[in-house]
This record gives sequence, C-alpha cells and structure tokens, in this order.
Amino acid sequence: LPIPITEISANFVAASLGADSLDQALEAGIIGLALVLLFMIGYYRLAGLIAAITLVFYTAMVLAIFKLFPVTLTLSGLAGFIISLGMAVDANILIFERMKEEIRIGRTLPFAVQIGFNRAWTSIRDGNVSTLIIAAILFFFGSSGANSSVTGFAVSLTIGVLVSMFTAIVISRKMMALVVGTRLGKWPRAFSPEGYKGGTTAGRGA
Repeated sequence: LPIPITEISANFVAASLGADSLDQALEAGIIGLALVLLFMIGYYRLAGLIAAITLVFYTAMVLAIFKLFPVTLTLSGLAGFIISLGMAVDANILIFERMKEEIRIGRTLPFAVQIGFNRAWTSIRDGNVSTLIIAAILFFFGSSGANSSVTGFAVSLTIGVLVSMFTAIVISRKMMALVVGTRLGKWPRAFSPEGYKGGTTAGRGA
C-alpha cells in the first residue's frame, strides 16, 4: 500500500545464550587440558612433560588449520576438537605404557622408547582410523540432512585426529629421541614410574 513507514524504535538482541555456552565450553576445555597435563607430568615425569609440549604444538596446529580453512568454531566443533584432544593424550599414554613395560623387564631407555613407539603405532592407527570412518559417516549424513552442527563436529574431529596422529608419532618421537640422547637417558625413572627390576644384562643391552 502507498503508505509511508516510519521506524519508531529498534532493538538488537545479541546471541548471549550461545556466547555464554561457548565461553563455558572453552573454559571447561582449558581446565580439562590443564588437569590432563598435570597428570601426565606427575605420572610419566619427563616423558609426560614431552607429551605436554607435544599437546601444545597439537593445539596450535589445529587452531592454525581452523584459521586457514576457515572453520567456524561452534559448540559442536569445539566438542569435536576436545574429543580429538583426548585421543591425542591417549596416543601418548599407549606409547608410554609400552615403554614402561620394556623398562620393567630391563631394557635400556633408548631401546624402550623405540619399541614403545613401534608397538603402540598399530593400536593408535586402528583407533584413529575407526574414528575417521565414523567422522566421515557423520559428515555424509550431516551434509545430506543440512545439519551444520553434525558436519561441524565431523570436520573438527577429522582435523583433530589427523593432527594428533602426526604429533604423537612424529613430534613426540623426535623430542623423546633428542632428550633420551642426553645424559638424562641414563635415568629411566626420570621418564617412567618403572625402573629396572630383575632384568638381565643381555636384556638391558638389547
């Protein structure tokens, strides 16, 4: 109709509920990460410290990839990132537990590190591959159903899992090799709660 419209007032309502939820999720993720790092360092000692440094690299790399694509970090995407962070910690625990078993039977620390990474790789690979398959299924159904929260979760989880595999196997291994090659390598208890217990001389030199 040819009637002029005059704006009397206008109100803007911000997405405060969503912003508060995102802030709470970020705070929970930071607190959880700090507790995990403290546990790793307290239990696995220098190996845990190396894992903590690796996780810092992991977080920086994932956030850089999110910025590069770019990926919008929604609540679902943040959930996928936190889950992948847990898988990155799990990979280090698998490696360190294998190291602990080798140290327990009397292997030298450099040999225990080598065996730990080699034998833990199959478990890390299988677990991460199964997670990537699930993420691919979620992405397919989320895309076909126009569900952005599901696709966002799948994308962030996929990126996190791939980066966690790289950091656990490449960065963590290189850092362990560098540290073990120093004088600290003569002190297995500095890297693991296990020490030499009843190992044979031949076993220690293997």
